[in-house]
Amino acid sequence: MSRARHSTARDVTIDMPDRLRTRVTDLIPGLTHPITQGGMHHVSTAALAAAVSNAGALGTITALTQRTPEDLRREIAECRSRITRVDARGRPAPFAVNFTLLPALRPPDYEAYAAVIRESRVPVVETAGANPGTFIRDFKAAGCVVIHKCTSVRHALAAERMGADVVSIDGFECAGHPGTNDVGAMVLLAKARDALRVPFLACGGIGTGRQLAAALALGADGVCMGTRFMATAEAPIKDGIKRALVEADENQTTLVMTTVKNHERVYKNKVAEEVRAIEAAKPGDFGAIHHLVRGENYRVSFQETGDPDSSVWSAGCVMGLIDDAPTCDVVVSRIVSEAVEVMTKRLTTMVVRDARM
Repeated sequence: MSRARHSTARDVTIDMPDRLRTRVTDLIPGLTHPITQGGMHHVSTAALAAAVSNAGALGTITALTQRTPEDLRREIAECRSRITRVDARGRPAPFAVNFTLLPALRPPDYEAYAAVIRESRVPVVETAGANPGTFIRDFKAAGCVVIHKCTSVRHALAAERMGADVVSIDGFECAGHPGTNDVGAMVLLAKARDALRVPFLACGGIGTGRQLAAALALGADGVCMGTRFMATAEAPIKDGIKRALVEADENQTTLVMTTVKNHERVYKNKVAEEVRAIEAAKPGDFGAIHHLVRGENYRVSFQETGDPDSSVWSAGCVMGLIDDAPTCDVVVSRIVSEAVEVMTKRLTTMVVRDARM
């Protein structure tokens, strides 16, 4: 069966009379649906974040996509100015800023970026990376809800002890950095349900309402989606990248940087295969692959050329479930409507109560 053609036309929003209430929608003021958009480098800007938030989900700006802290301050203000949705109580739709602590030879001025987030009174912060404890404490003191991204239950428990309000559990299927444990979301979510007290999100290969319903059934309080929101009309990337996401199947990802213990799931193309070949020949030598995996390469692919085969860029297995690139409003409406249908129609018909003799 052929895949649907790529389209950025503004589809008609699906009628959605119902919504899903979870601990996450209760926790974050103004959040309508238990869906968050992950922080993605060179993708998660004010334009995308505001579109997601206006659709009733939680849009996210990536802090380090902005070259300076002051650029981030302006991006936050731009996002806030674009948000028009308010809930029944008159509260504006919330948005988040992703704040990731990255291993780097020349680390950015994290303190300055964090100060901008606090001063801008960002409603939600998505933290990621090693040793976020001090930042989590400071963000919470400033009134932010903190979501921390984890790739294992052990790390999720550590984040809970540090004071994170929510944790996002990344399965091995996810785009970007899935950790090194090779454990899929089905197992991680079931383990998290038994181990955690705080609400948690399912992340990794999520892009449909059926998956949202499954995540909720496993104990999650919502989902975090990245790749699915890349294939939307409002995503600030070239159409060539969106076409690649629509046309690819679930087998068109691969892992790179495994020998330097920084696993990244990316779109499978000739550059990614070159990285893997170099790693096989020179395991652990980051200098040998740095020129191929640096972020500037895929910034050019995303924002200038639209050539999906010219760089290494993050993408998840969920590509196999992406058939179009509609508006964020349509994506969110579809997912919630489908989840409600699965939960209220399909699943309930499977329960059989045999009459007692």
